[in-house]
Amino acid sequence: MVAGTTPSLPWLVVDAAGREIEPVSAYLRDRMLGDASTATCRSYGYDLLRWHRVLWALDVGWGQVTEAETAALVGWLRHARNPQRERRRPGSHTAGSVNPKTGKPTLRAGYAPATIAHNLTVVHGFYAFHQPLGRGPVVNPVPESAARRAALAHRSPLEVRKQHRRARLRPKVPVRHPRSIPDDQWDGLFAQMKCVRDKALLSNYLASASGRDLLDGGHRAPPAAARRPWSRIRAWTSPNCWKPLPCWFPRRSPLRTTSQ
Repeated sequence: MVAGTTPSLPWLVVDAAGREIEPVSAYLRDRMLGDASTATCRSYGYDLLRWHRVLWALDVGWGQVTEAETAALVGWLRHARNPQRERRRPGSHTAGSVNPKTGKPTLRAGYAPATIAHNLTVVHGFYAFHQPLGRGPVVNPVPESAARRAALAHRSPLEVRKQHRRARLRPKVPVRHPRSIPDDQWDGLFAQMKCVRDKALLSNYLASASGRDLLDGGHRAPPAAARRPWSRIRAWTSPNCWKPLPCWFPRRSPLRTTSQ
């Protein structure tokens, strides 16, 4: 992966000789034209680089792949080591454990099921992009789940999401549980807070099951951003994506951070 020179292609995927992989560049350029972010382009590029490395090891061209190469990718990701997991500070928690203070789980050694599922989704989209143009294999090498497509087609958001079978080779992604800390950690947190008003505000937030974005993401919105004088922003959205705060949000909360 190397940085690109144009906004339409901020990242390039190159082979071992440093040559640009044109089919990947065409797909990433199409994603950028669809208003994808630079981080998305970089993530998709690494997924496709991982896919091409498997094809190079098997000596198979990207246009002659079958489901067997997809199975090889999944099998390799299930047992390969993840170099990112080795970047660990001394005294940190072991892989797969949970931090008792923050409730944040530590990623396990190797590639997570969500990473494998994301890689398969990117590869599927890569070949789905090239198929109408007459490039690549006739059949997408990544299997699909007909039951999933039927369950998600024309589904009302008010309906309960139906269960469906996973597609072949798809890993089972575990459900993320809400982060929590033990009661003694809460007692220590409240003991460090000297202002009674701060304790009351935090208790109100916890009792109302508010998200983390209401604790540290309340900002004053610019005049043209929203009609209401107070807005909030989620940590995973764009810095310019303002959203209205609930009517009970205090106007002078000491827990509110200032927008930088």
